[in-house]
Amino acid sequence: MRKSSTILSVAVVTLLLIGCTSRPQPVAQQPSPADKPNDNNGGIKLTSSAFKEGQPIPATYTCKGVNISPPLEWSGVPKTARAIAIIADDPDAPSGTWVHWVLYNLPADNIGLVENLPATENLKAGGFQGKNDSGKIGYDGPCPPSGTHRYFFKIYALDAELPLQAGATKAEVEKAMAGHIVAQGQLMGTYGR
Repeated sequence: MRKSSTILSVAVVTLLLIGCTSRPQPVAQQPSPADKPNDNNGGIKLTSSAFKEGQPIPATYTCKGVNISPPLEWSGVPKTARAIAIIADDPDAPSGTWVHWVLYNLPADNIGLVENLPATENLKAGGFQGKNDSGKIGYDGPCPPSGTHRYFFKIYALDAELPLQAGATKAEVEKAMAGHIVAQGQLMGTYGR
């Protein structure tokens, strides 16, 4: 009886082992072409010669200085892009996110913006500037009431020009961009007083 019990136990264990190893193993899904990174590895690299990622923005570009726009450079815009948009804002503002700069319909082959961009609706190199939350066209630098705030400069490569006139708001630009963003990137700087 003991021998047949041992044989039965061995048979059950063997069957369990066979059952576990013969089950089909999940196959890793291959990414579809839509999931694969685009020719810029999925993002635009946005930099400034005035400040580095996560570092303080010099006073020149704030309300304590000359309050001029900083220089920006970018790379990694996909070949499918037809326009560029840039939005700079402060999510740490006491009353909610404060918009400092709105640019859109910049030519897709641009690789940067010069320092002290004129506060005009129409840009000489192409594209428009919109209204910031101070109600003005162009750049309005960091000016926190207190403490240190983060300022995000966000860049978007779009597959079409936006059907907007000069002077649009951030909300209007974001609404028009929906479904047209092919790549994006950002640069964050800080400023406190």
